[in-house]
Amino acid sequence: MYYPEETIEEVRERNDIVDVISGYVKLQKKGSNYFGLCPFHNEKSPSFSVSPQKQMYYCFGCGAGGNVITFVMEYENYSFQEALKMLAERAGVKLPEAEYSKEEKDKASKRSMLLEVNKLAANYFYYQLRQPQGKIGYEYFRRRGLAEETIRRFGLGYANKTSDDLYRYLKSKGYRDELLKESGLVALEERGSHDKFWNRVMFPIMDVNSRVIGFGGRVMGDGEPKYLNSPETLIFDKGRNLYGLNYARTSREKSLLVCEGYMDVIAMHQAGFTNAVASLGTALTLRHAALLKRYTEQVVLTYDSDGAGVKAALRAIPILREAGISARVLDLKPYKDPDEFIKNKGKEEFEKRIDGARNSFLFEIDVLRRDYQTEDPEQKTRFIHAAAGKLLVFEEAMERDNYIQAVAREQMLPYEDLRRLVNRLGNMPKAAQAVRERQEADRRERGKKKEKDDGNRRAQRLLLTWLIEQPGLFAKVKDMVGEEDFVEPIYRRAAEMVFDGLRKGEVNPAEILNHFINDEEEYKEVAALFHARLEESLGNEEQKKAFSDIVYRVKKNSLDYASRNAADIGELQRIIQEQAALKKLLATID
Repeated sequence: MYYPEETIEEVRERNDIVDVISGYVKLQKKGSNYFGLCPFHNEKSPSFSVSPQKQMYYCFGCGAGGNVITFVMEYENYSFQEALKMLAERAGVKLPEAEYSKEEKDKASKRSMLLEVNKLAANYFYYQLRQPQGKIGYEYFRRRGLAEETIRRFGLGYANKTSDDLYRYLKSKGYRDELLKESGLVALEERGSHDKFWNRVMFPIMDVNSRVIGFGGRVMGDGEPKYLNSPETLIFDKGRNLYGLNYARTSREKSLLVCEGYMDVIAMHQAGFTNAVASLGTALTLRHAALLKRYTEQVVLTYDSDGAGVKAALRAIPILREAGISARVLDLKPYKDPDEFIKNKGKEEFEKRIDGARNSFLFEIDVLRRDYQTEDPEQKTRFIHAAAGKLLVFEEAMERDNYIQAVAREQMLPYEDLRRLVNRLGNMPKAAQAVRERQEADRRERGKKKEKDDGNRRAQRLLLTWLIEQPGLFAKVKDMVGEEDFVEPIYRRAAEMVFDGLRKGEVNPAEILNHFINDEEEYKEVAALFHARLEESLGNEEQKKAFSDIVYRVKKNSLDYASRNAADIGELQRIIQEQAALKKLLATID
């Protein structure tokens, strides 16, 4: 839904950023700002800054930044609308009613009702677990070593042996058969209606916002199937959700532990490993990997140590690699799964196994070797060729060579022989090789240009930060540099708002950020614009020179850009004259 700018700004202004963030992060005042440990990455020294003056936050460690709305969006994984609604309710601001089409209204209404039904079902299963008929389920969880607090935290429950127990309960609450069928909790047939789950311990499946979207159930006794999940519905897509992520996403550990089953996740959380998640009865997919990527750059695969677990890890590794996630593989032997390992060896030993988890590519080579009898020369040669072929996955020369060295060392192979074989397998015709060399040269040239561009972008960031924090400097430079000198489109848009505010005598960076809030990359970039590192004051000659150099660089870059895009010779001559006069003009800053 579209909300007017004045409404968004009212919500932002009515929620002081220090008050809101203090509810999530322990902050300590230092000077004019507050500092704490960043909630968006794992750190030991506080680099997370909250500015009451700017009403913005910024982490100098990971670059996370924004205003109070973007903080709630990032921390709670809310959409813009969800964050705005939460903050509006907190501040007592009434938001305008949304205007939807009939189809949109019907879909939103159905989603809301399905969430209500699932919440009621979860509460009902939880209640049944504590009743005499639920004793079998309760004793199962206790035998598995789960504490009362863990059972409560994960909302674990029991579906009674009566096959229409839940159906009759939900009907008594006024829900229609059609909706109950769409929830996946009930099957409607000519001979009668019955529950999807019965005589099972129940695991509510929650989305990242802790809303119940589906269920998993384990049968009590010898029934089939042993494990059963909700079918996909309007609110449940098993390929887009991970069990335990609603808790794991706030753990702020440097990696996430990915395992196979509900009980593994629960056991690890109970032992203190609150960064554990599991896919929902399906193999890890690219969509799962993309979801993981939103919260971490590193994953430790903690699949079962049996053959099925090894196959699952081998399927997951290339998917994670494609998503840009670094993966390692946990060795659980001699135990089958994380739950069994923790029960037998304890938390500290499990931590040691995590720290020593195997590099995923070297794990792949270990498993590959099992397919060959390397005591046989022919088999060993075939293994070496297979390993060399796998090493071609690394396109960057240095990374590939690092892995060649590691494989040679660990598999006791001659490094030079392996390197030559890998290069021969990856060798291309001379013409293609020449193209590749040209591409490499182009990459180096682009690298040099990027370094120069990064310097120009940093100068623009510093200038905006300086003018926001010390508006008095605007009078010294307003006739020399303006918003038109910021050549990056996103910087130009931000600079236009900053310079407009400076001319009016009031700059509000948190309000400016609202204009970029619908694009995650843009608002992070703009937040960084307003938080470039500055010296504390301009009280000495070195700092005055630094400011002068920044203004010079921004203006020079602007003129250089203009000269490359001059429309005619007259415009080019004017630009050349401005370039010649630039240093003399900037001398007036002092």
